Amino acid sequence: MTQIDTPDALLRALFARAVEVADPMAVIPHQLPSKPAGRVVVVGAGKASARMAEAVESQWGPCEGLVITRYGYARPCAGIEIVEAAHPVPDAAGLEATARMLALLDSLGPEDYVLALISGGASALLVQPAGKITLEEKQSVNAALLASGAPIDKMNTVRKHLSRVKGGQLAAAAHPARMLALMISDVPGDDPAFIGSGPTVGDATTAGDALAILQQWSVPMPESVYGALDEQTGVIPPGDPRLSLVENRVVAAPSLSLAAAEEKARAAGCEVVMLGGDVEGEARLVARQQARAALAARGERPVLLLSGGELTVTRRGDGVGGPNAEFALALAIELAGAPGIHAIACDTDGVDGAAEVAGAIIDPSTLTRAAELGWDPRIALERNDAHSFFAALSDQVITGPTLTNVNDFRAILVEPAS
Repeated sequence: MTQIDTPDALLRALFARAVEVADPMAVIPHQLPSKPAGRVVVVGAGKASARMAEAVESQWGPCEGLVITRYGYARPCAGIEIVEAAHPVPDAAGLEATARMLALLDSLGPEDYVLALISGGASALLVQPAGKITLEEKQSVNAALLASGAPIDKMNTVRKHLSRVKGGQLAAAAHPARMLALMISDVPGDDPAFIGSGPTVGDATTAGDALAILQQWSVPMPESVYGALDEQTGVIPPGDPRLSLVENRVVAAPSLSLAAAEEKARAAGCEVVMLGGDVEGEARLVARQQARAALAARGERPVLLLSGGELTVTRRGDGVGGPNAEFALALAIELAGAPGIHAIACDTDGVDGAAEVAGAIIDPSTLTRAAELGWDPRIALERNDAHSFFAALSDQVITGPTLTNVNDFRAILVEPAS
């Protein structure tokens, strides 16, 4: 490492670099064609969508359109209307805005052009329940899914089949207009079908698949959900003619952010070991695996273990937590104060779970300092109370809205053995 970099400063700088390269203002202008002639409508949803809209207008000027983003994530746009709604559990603001978006698309014809801006968070922000499901029932199922520990691809499969807008249905609503969908990926593998539950992408899953997921993960369901799944909801299959005029393009992804962080770490003198850009699984179990890797990595020079992906938490307690903070807490427990090992775990959107906290940072003194403050880390972990734990230690990473979203960022710095 360079002399000016403390371990804490280096880890925070790596996270900041990962966020920086995924800023829509940096990536969107390079992906836009010339503004088409005729009527152009911009629609979108997600935690990065307002910033994406801002980037579009910086190139195209004021545009007609409607974009839905998370509360606190709005950006100034001259023409595109920005609506804020709830995430991760949907609310009435998202429901009303989605209805207006569908009505706007329904007014288009074959000479018109749609630019769709999709990022992580769109699954909750685009709200139009299928069948006779009410908003309150949709909220209940969504909250239960989030607490179940189900992987994000499984959650999104269910969301598609309980919606009138996901799984290609947003694109179908715009037919016969042409559509370009620009996406910022927050899913392992960067599959457009799973980014924001794929509102512009055909989907081959069935209502039976969705039901099996709900049963496998013991998600309680009202009768209306069974009814909607029995009706075989309107998810659009791949190859449907209504999708023939749609181009889907991923413009920012976790792999690009990890590569930028890797480059910065190497410039600081670290050997970099990539543990995977699409790591999934229970946060505390992944922490155990990566703790073993960190302990085995000690050598003659600093080593940085990098990983991305999206971890999950099976809610067991009544605390305040998120996958990144829980990973950091479990990692600290597994490392047990091992000298020379520091780590950061953050969500690149600045929100870990439902808390307005990106994540947390740990060092060899974490458990000692916690004990001095009367905190038992194992009890905090069992209560899923990682955010409270790190708040007490002043070791939270708080960024505010980053206006992008390329999933989790984890970096473990192993200093040379003395």
